[in-house]
Amino acid sequence: MEGGKKEEAGPSHGGLKVNEEKRKEEKEGDSEEDEHYQDLADVTTSYVPGPLLSLKDQIEKDKEDESLRRWKEKLLGCLESDLTGQMEPEVKFHSVGILSSDFGEINTPLPIEEQSKSVLFTLREGSEYRLKLTFSVLHNIVSGLAYTNTVWKAGLQVDQSKGMLGTFAPQREPYIHMLEEETTPSGALARGTYTAKLKFVDDDKRCHLELNYSFEISKGR
Repeated sequence: MEGGKKEEAGPSHGGLKVNEEKRKEEKEGDSEEDEHYQDLADVTTSYVPGPLLSLKDQIEKDKEDESLRRWKEKLLGCLESDLTGQMEPEVKFHSVGILSSDFGEINTPLPIEEQSKSVLFTLREGSEYRLKLTFSVLHNIVSGLAYTNTVWKAGLQVDQSKGMLGTFAPQREPYIHMLEEETTPSGALARGTYTAKLKFVDDDKRCHLELNYSFEISKGR
């Protein structure tokens, strides 16, 4: 009987040993995984963006690479002769328009005179509309151009919309971009005059335009 007990105890101790070795292996595996993620964290935190190069320098740098040259020609068209050494991209806005089934399309040239207090457009309550932008990109590629449109009534913020326009390279023809469709609120409290600010910022936090304007919501049919 005693021998039998010893034989039964043997596998039990062996199982504990196996479990201990398994836990040891798992611990070592966790340690290796932790080190792996730590290495990734070190790479991420130590990453430093490269210096900003002018578009002219970028083209000259890869001019010997035929495939890159063709790609850049396709991207920039015939603009290469107009490029300067300026590194900072510039976005020049030409006009802001509004498209609505109420009245079709209204375009306002930019910049708007600061002294002007006139309402840019009037919309009926519950109507759908979209803002239309016409702009040019100069000197360099602008990355991650985004907008915020904040609206106030009687000094209180009542709405804010945000969106991404994208990344744009310099080109001869202006870009035309439509913002997301929106619907004006309805009801007696929604009617009246609103003030708004349309702001455009890129990935490098450069602000290319802050447009203050006013619009009105009138009674529906």
